Amino acid sequence: MESGNTILNATSLVNRIRGVKETENLSDIDDYISRLKREKLTKTVVLVGVTTSSVAAGAIETKSAIENYIAERELDIDIVEVGSNGLCSFEPLMDVQIPGKSRIVFRNVKANDVPFILDGTLNNYLPPDNVVGQYRSQLHQPWMGIPFLDEIAFFKGQSRDILALSGIISPASIEEYIAFGGYSAFTMAISRLTLEDVCNTIEKSGLRGRGGGGFNTGQKWKMALAETANQKYFVCNADESDPGAFMHRLMMESNPHQIIEGIAIASYAIGASKAYLYTRNRYSITVQRLENAIQQAYNAGLLGHNILDSGFSLEIILRKGPGAYVCGEETALISSLEGKRGAPTLKPPFPTQKGLFGKPTVVNNVETIANIPLILRKGAENFALKGTEKSKGTKLFSVSGKVNITCLVEVPLGVSISTLVELAQGVPKGRKLKAIQMGGPSGGCTVPEKMNTPIDFETLKAEGLAMGSGGITVLDDTVCIIDTIKFFINFIQYESCGKCIPCREGSRRMYEILESITRRPVNDEGHNTLERFKGIILLESLAEVMRDTSLCGLGQTAPNPVLSALKSFREEFEEHIFDRKCAASVCRNLRTFYIDVDKCTGCSACAKKCPTNAIIGTPRSPYFVVEEKCIGCGVCETTCKFGAVFFK
Repeated sequence: MESGNTILNATSLVNRIRGVKETENLSDIDDYISRLKREKLTKTVVLVGVTTSSVAAGAIETKSAIENYIAERELDIDIVEVGSNGLCSFEPLMDVQIPGKSRIVFRNVKANDVPFILDGTLNNYLPPDNVVGQYRSQLHQPWMGIPFLDEIAFFKGQSRDILALSGIISPASIEEYIAFGGYSAFTMAISRLTLEDVCNTIEKSGLRGRGGGGFNTGQKWKMALAETANQKYFVCNADESDPGAFMHRLMMESNPHQIIEGIAIASYAIGASKAYLYTRNRYSITVQRLENAIQQAYNAGLLGHNILDSGFSLEIILRKGPGAYVCGEETALISSLEGKRGAPTLKPPFPTQKGLFGKPTVVNNVETIANIPLILRKGAENFALKGTEKSKGTKLFSVSGKVNITCLVEVPLGVSISTLVELAQGVPKGRKLKAIQMGGPSGGCTVPEKMNTPIDFETLKAEGLAMGSGGITVLDDTVCIIDTIKFFINFIQYESCGKCIPCREGSRRMYEILESITRRPVNDEGHNTLERFKGIILLESLAEVMRDTSLCGLGQTAPNPVLSALKSFREEFEEHIFDRKCAASVCRNLRTFYIDVDKCTGCSACAKKCPTNAIIGTPRSPYFVVEEKCIGCGVCETTCKFGAVFFK
C-alpha cells in the first residue's frame, strides 16, 4: 500500500479536507505531499514538543518565547506544535528546520535559551550544549559535525514502528498524518477486504493484547464477529492508570489519528457501528487532541454515515472517565461506560458475548490498536518478523525511576530487560542498580542477576513477573524495597472497588503488616519482634488467598509485588524486623538520630523544634537525643545549620 496508489488516495482525502480542487497531475500531488512532510520548505519552521510531560517542564513558556522572538524581529517563521520523541528528560524539546537543511533537535530549551539558540541556528551556528542530533534525509543538506538521530544510542537501540511519527508530525493535523500514509489502511479495509479478511490478517500477524493479558487479538475479534446481534460495540481502553506509566498518554498526544484509524479498522472487522474511546478527564491535552482528531475525521468523511460510499458507518464517542485503576479491567470499564460504578463482573459471559449494554463488545487498549493500521499497510508477515515465536512485534515501555533519562521506548519483544535500562542510560553515577519493578503496582520486581531475562509473555510469566501495560520503574541502592512495596499496596488498597472481600480486606491487611515492620515498636519486648515476623509469614498465605479468590485481575495480581520482594529481598525484610534498621535510611520511623558533640554549638535550635522533646541539653553545651522519645521525623537534621545531626 505504500505506493503511488497510496499517495493518490492520501491526496484525494487531503483535498477533501482542505477543499482543494483534485488533480491528476502526479507532479502536483508529489509536491503537495512533500510540503506536508516538510521535505520542501519555503521558510524556516520551528517545532515545539507540547505534551503533558513537556508542559510540566516548561514547554508552554518556551513556545511563548519563540513567538516573542519571531514577533520582535518580524521574521517569517512558522511555529508548529508536535508530540514527543520519547526523550522526556530532555524536554522541552525544540526542532528547527531551515529550507534546504536537515531538521535539528535541541534539548532542555528553556524560555531564556530561545534567543541564543535561534540566533545561532539562523546564522549557521549550533550551540553544542543543547543539540541532540539531526534527522537523516537525502533531500536536505546535513549539519556538519552533528550526529544523526539514528546513530544515537537511544534511537539506534530501538525499533520504532508505532512511534515512527511521534515527535515528527503535528498531532493537530490530519493532513500530515494522511501524507505519511495515514488512513490508507482503513480505506483499503472498507473498500477491498471483508470483515473476515481483516480478522484473519490480525490473527496471522500474531498480535497479542498489549494490556498485559496477551490474548491473541485476531482470535478475540473473531469471537465477537461470530456473535449474532443487531448492535456490536468496540471499546478502546485509554484509561492509563499505572503509577509511572505514560506510554499511552504520550502516544495519543503525539499521534492521535493513528489511534482513531486503529479503532475504525477494529470496529469494521467485528461489525460494530459504534465505538467508545475511554480516557481520563484530567488528561486535558490528551482529551483535547483526541476530540480534535475525531472531529477532523468526521469532517473528512472518514467517520459517520456511509464512509467513502463503502456502506460502512461508524460513530466514535470519546468518554471521559473520573479515573479509577480498576477500570483497566474490561468489565469494570464497561460498567463505567454504562454509567454505573466501575466494578468488575464475573466471567463468563465474556464481553465478546455480552458486554456493553448486553451486546457483543471487544475491548482493546491503546497500544494494541496503534499496531492495527501498520499491520494492514505492511502485512502480517512483516509484523511477525520482529519479536519471538509466540510474542510477535514490538512493545512500548515507559522507563522511569532512578535512571539518567526518563523515557518512552519501543523495542522488539524478546530483548533483555537490561536493554531498557541501557536505553535510559543506566542509574545515576555512583549508585548501584538494585531492582526493576515491572507491570506496575500489580507486577513484580526482578534483581540485577536476572537482567538478561528476555521480555516476552511466556518467559516473564515463568519468572513470576508481569509485563503489564509496559511501565518500568528502575530502583537503585537509595531505595528501600519495603517502602516501595508499601506504596504499591497502599495504591491497590485505595483503588480497590471493594466489591469482593479478599481484595478489599486482604490489601488493607497487607498494608498494615508492611506498615508495622517499617515502624519502630512501642517497646523492646521480644514478643513484638515475633509478632512482626509472624506478619511476614501471614503475608504469603494471605497472598495465596487473594490470588485464588479475588473477583478480578486487580485482586488476583495485587500480591505480586509482595511475593516477588519476599523472594528476592528477604534479607531486607529481616533487617527491618530484627535489626529495626533501614539500610537505605528511607523508613523514617526506623531512623535513629544522633548529635555529634564535636560539631554541636549548643544553639538549642533543634531542641526547640523537636515535636516530642526528645532532645535535651544545656545552652552553649552539646545536646543529646533521647532514643526512646525520638520518632525519627528528621526535623532536627533539617534545622541544624552546623551539620551536627546525623542518623543511622
